[in-house]
Amino acid sequence: MISITDNRAAPQRPDDPGSAATRRGLALPVAALLVLLLASVVVAIGLGSAVVPPQDTARYLWAALTGGTISGEELTRYQIIWQVRTPRVLLAVVVGAGLSVVGVAVQALVRNALADPFVLGVSSGASVGAVAVTVFGLLGSLGVYALSAGAFAGALAASVLVYAASHSRGGLTPLRLVLTGIAMAYGFQAVMSVLVYLAPDGEATHTVLFWTLGGFGAATWGSLPVVAAIVAAGAVALHRHSRALDAMALGDETAASLGVETASVRRALFLLTSLMTGAMVAVSGAIGFVGLVMPHLVRILVGARHARVLVLAPLVGGIFMVWADLVARTLAAPRELPLGVITALVGVPVFVALMRRRGYLFGGR
Repeated sequence: MISITDNRAAPQRPDDPGSAATRRGLALPVAALLVLLLASVVVAIGLGSAVVPPQDTARYLWAALTGGTISGEELTRYQIIWQVRTPRVLLAVVVGAGLSVVGVAVQALVRNALADPFVLGVSSGASVGAVAVTVFGLLGSLGVYALSAGAFAGALAASVLVYAASHSRGGLTPLRLVLTGIAMAYGFQAVMSVLVYLAPDGEATHTVLFWTLGGFGAATWGSLPVVAAIVAAGAVALHRHSRALDAMALGDETAASLGVETASVRRALFLLTSLMTGAMVAVSGAIGFVGLVMPHLVRILVGARHARVLVLAPLVGGIFMVWADLVARTLAAPRELPLGVITALVGVPVFVALMRRRGYLFGGR
C-alpha cells in the first residue's frame, strides 16, 4: 500500500503541496500577505506611547541591521524601537503564525471544528509550571528565564500525561484525545487554584492572570530565536504532512483506505503540536481564539486543502496578532490590556459570523 505522504511514489495532482499548480495559485496571495505583514510590523513598531513615523522606524531598523549610525539626539527613540518594540512585535508575528498553523493541524487531528492549540490541556499545564516557579522559587538559577522555563516544563508534562492517559491498544483516537485533554485541563486548573490560594502574596495571582490571558510584555531578544526556530521547523513539518491531514480530516477509515497510517501520523502530529504550543505558551501565555478562528477564515478564502491553508494561515495569524497586540498596548495607555481580552473581543463575533455563514462547514464551504 502506498503511503499518502510519499510524494515520490505517486504522481503529483494539482492539489499536491509541491505541485506547480498549487505554487502558482498561492503566489499572489502569499506576496500580498507578506507585503501587508511587513507594513504592519513597521507601523506597529513605530506606534506606542512615543510615536515614531514609519520612515524613521524603517531607518532605525536598517541602521540596527546593517550597523549604520544615528545621531545622539535619536538614541532614546532608537533604543525604544530596537530593544523594546521590535522583539515584541516579532514575537507577536511568530506566536500568531504558530498558533494558526497548530490550530489547523489540531482541528484535523481530532476532527473537531471547535479544537484549538489548547484543547489538549497544554496551556493549563504551562500555567501550573509558571505559578509553581512563582510560589516556590524554582529554577532560580535561570534568572529572568525561570518563569518561561517553568511554563515550558509544565506544558511538556501536561502533554506527556495526556498522551499516556489517552493512549490505548488502538492508538490515539480523536475522541479520547479531546476528552482526556479537557479532563486534564480541569485538573491542572484545580492544582493552579490551590497554589494561588497557598501563595503568601498576590504575585501568584498576577502570574495566573498573565498566563491565562497572554501578552508580549516580557518579550526579549534572548527568548525570540528559540521559539521562532521551533515554530518555523514545526510549520515546515506540518506542511509536509498536508496530504495526510487532508485524509485524516475525512475520518480514520477513509485515511487508511488512502494509505495513511493514522496511528503513527496522529502520534507524531500530537508530539509536534504539543512541542510548538508549549514553546509559544512559555513566552506569551495562553492567547485564545487565534488558533480557533484563523484556520476557518483561511479555509473560506482558499478552500479546505491543507497544502494551501498551512501556507496562508501563518501569514494571516501573524498579521492579526501584530494588530491585536498594538490595540492591547495602546487602547488604554499607559496601562496594557491583557491580549486574550482583545483576541476574544474580535474572535467571538467573527466565529459567530462564521457559524451563521450559509454553506460553511468545517473543512470546506
